Amino acid sequence: MEQTVTLDTSFEEEEKLSEYVTFIIENESFAINMTPVQEIIRVPEMVHVPKSPPSLMGLANLRGSILPIINLRKVFGISSREIDESSRIIVINLGQPLGFLVDRVLSVINVEESAIEDSSQIQSIVKSEFLEGVIKDASTQRMIMMLNMGKIISSEFAETLKEVEKQIQTSKLQKSSQEEEAQAEERQLVSFTVEGEEYAIGIEDIQEIVQIPEHIVKVPNTESSVIGIMNLRDRVLPLTSLRKIFNLEDKPLDERSRIIVLTLDGISVGVVVDSVREVLRVPNSLIEPVSKILFDGEEKAEITEICKLNQGKRLVSIISVPNLFKTKAVKEALSPVETQKTSEDIEQIEENEDEEQVVVFVLNREEYAVAIESVQEIVRVPEELTHIPKTPAFVEGVINLRGNVLPVIDLRKRFEIEGKERDDQQRIMVFVIEGVSVGFIVDSVTEVLKIPKKLIFEAPKLSSEQSKIFPKVANLDKEGRIIQLIEPRELLNKEEIEEIAQSYE
Repeated sequence: MEQTVTLDTSFEEEEKLSEYVTFIIENESFAINMTPVQEIIRVPEMVHVPKSPPSLMGLANLRGSILPIINLRKVFGISSREIDESSRIIVINLGQPLGFLVDRVLSVINVEESAIEDSSQIQSIVKSEFLEGVIKDASTQRMIMMLNMGKIISSEFAETLKEVEKQIQTSKLQKSSQEEEAQAEERQLVSFTVEGEEYAIGIEDIQEIVQIPEHIVKVPNTESSVIGIMNLRDRVLPLTSLRKIFNLEDKPLDERSRIIVLTLDGISVGVVVDSVREVLRVPNSLIEPVSKILFDGEEKAEITEICKLNQGKRLVSIISVPNLFKTKAVKEALSPVETQKTSEDIEQIEENEDEEQVVVFVLNREEYAVAIESVQEIVRVPEELTHIPKTPAFVEGVINLRGNVLPVIDLRKRFEIEGKERDDQQRIMVFVIEGVSVGFIVDSVTEVLKIPKKLIFEAPKLSSEQSKIFPKVANLDKEGRIIQLIEPRELLNKEEIEEIAQSYE
């Protein structure tokens, strides 16, 4: 409710009125000019941002936009209080929308210029430079301190506000000729399991990998090989499974089951597997063709190559996607769905090119992702990591990765998150940073996902380290997900990389 604050005055001319929103922090009254106030909302759900300033509570989704939430109590250096029904977020836009948590919003008032006095002599919980004046309300005897939000933002986040927007350089354009040659001599595969056996498909043939939806629509009068259909980004996706393709006994879907979305000639199908294991980079020398005479009839004829790892102790069967589409089970799954390319289908295919393919992983129940080309591979965490003397303190240990020593860092510790006991879900994601391969332990790797670039935004720049590690954020509004995109090259600084490299010379 609006009210007007005035002082007794002999001026005959009507004074100019300005609107202010008033609120409470630690039993003191404050006011902010209404001009930059975008809205006032209840406290939303947030995702935590590692390596961010202590005052940053997290990121929230505000009608499709990413909103950083800042605790004004932390800015003022006073202890936090529990969020309750009175707590509110005041959204202010001074070039970048920011949400500020306050204890309670009072009202919107009209203030005459003559009612504003100098604040230099006022004692408050707020630094004097954050105050631009004091409103003395004669009607209620309240003293309301006017905050200068521009000074608060520039003081708290000065470093990042001065940073000039840098163009993100892609690793693809900077690859050396040696790296290109190495890439040409190896294959990148996604491995998965069915009935305890390991299979793989070339990563270039996989559109994305998604979790089992809550509801799969059963299609009447279809063959037993058809699981059903699901809605994937407003398109109908037919589903079958490798168990049905391989004529194996059916098994109920569970939390480890995944759908691998494959596309051939503009036609997509989802193939269900028991679990997705890891991303492999395999030298061509370890891959051998399979003779068709090894298979009877159509069963498993789509397996065209075998990958031999760990001196032949680990065999991975590589599946040909074109051969997979020729199987009876896939043809039956596609038959209930209109497969003819319409002009609408062609437009959709063109839109898919404007997407970012990422690997999504979980850390402390929060979702993060990295561009798929940044992931060298993903491996299981061994029961024990070997500690090598004179290695940097931040290195958790090392593992033997195909004859090479790989330093391993716990990403929880790197982000200053409370540690957890080792379990079967954890994985080591391997990135190449400044020419050095480094593994980072994450809680789990959940999916390979294609995200439309229109849903990827520049992350709020609230600290130097945070803005470098998390340059972008994906806002999947329809799914209620905010995924922070990580730049792996920023996980270690130059000195730390040199320290790791020197340890293994």
